[in-house]
Amino acid sequence: MNFSIWGMSGSLTTQHPESLAFAEQRLWHWIDAVDATCNRFRRDSEISRLNAHSGETVVISETLELALEAALTCAALTDGLCDPTVLPALLALGYDRDYDELVAHGARSPASPQPAPGVSAIHLDRSQHRVSLDPGCQIDLGASAKALVADRVADEVAVHGGVVVEIGGDVAARGASNDGPWVIAVSDSLDITGREPRIAVGDVGVATSSLSTRTWRAGETIANHVIDPRTGSFAEGPYAAATVSANSCVTANAFATAALLWGEDAGYHIAQSGWSARLVRHDGSVEFVGGWPPDGGGAWLP
Repeated sequence: MNFSIWGMSGSLTTQHPESLAFAEQRLWHWIDAVDATCNRFRRDSEISRLNAHSGETVVISETLELALEAALTCAALTDGLCDPTVLPALLALGYDRDYDELVAHGARSPASPQPAPGVSAIHLDRSQHRVSLDPGCQIDLGASAKALVADRVADEVAVHGGVVVEIGGDVAARGASNDGPWVIAVSDSLDITGREPRIAVGDVGVATSSLSTRTWRAGETIANHVIDPRTGSFAEGPYAAATVSANSCVTANAFATAALLWGEDAGYHIAQSGWSARLVRHDGSVEFVGGWPPDGGGAWLP
């Protein structure tokens, strides 16, 4: 099954055909729930209301709490580089509307870079299901929330057999197909040619972050959506794309994002955490980290 959401393509595949209807139901349940809570482009979303009331304590839904937990985990895993408090920086670069509209009409002139306050500006009271943001703090949960959807759907469907969920390059795989391991293609961008390298996967999350996707003109420069929270500007490191395999899609997404900000140390951080990666430099040369197979190797990633 193929689908489109949030300006991206996606796919859903189950080992057993009779499980597909249940998988579709869970997919749209989580997409609808996360869209209603985490879509910053919806004025009626829960995150829009929270961002509009920074400095106040707000009771939040279970879904938003799950998404916040995922984002805070991503920040902790990456030493703060995968940071949900970068929204003011994105807004300063002109990313203040839906991406398709941004590309069609262009961004306003960029403002001064806005370094992120960091997750210390988020105060989550898990016992009371409440959160407050420091004054001026605004959050964007887009990347981690998308990966969270893939993980939640895969986990729920896996009790009925193997499943693969893919949303905009974020993949959550569980179990296997009837023919053996799941085989997925790995692309450095959202443009699929059919010539991408393929790998066999088991119970993993795989995510790709790229500087060539979601770009827009900000004044005289071309900005991208990967924001360095330390500076408030967009990523300009040695790698153009990073694909990471980890124990969950949320974790893989966090490390793929951080890889584009760690620079030459990306491979070290990924390997030290026990994950695997495919890193692509701007000149097209490819480096492999951990157990990632060379292109064409098709090795199993457990």
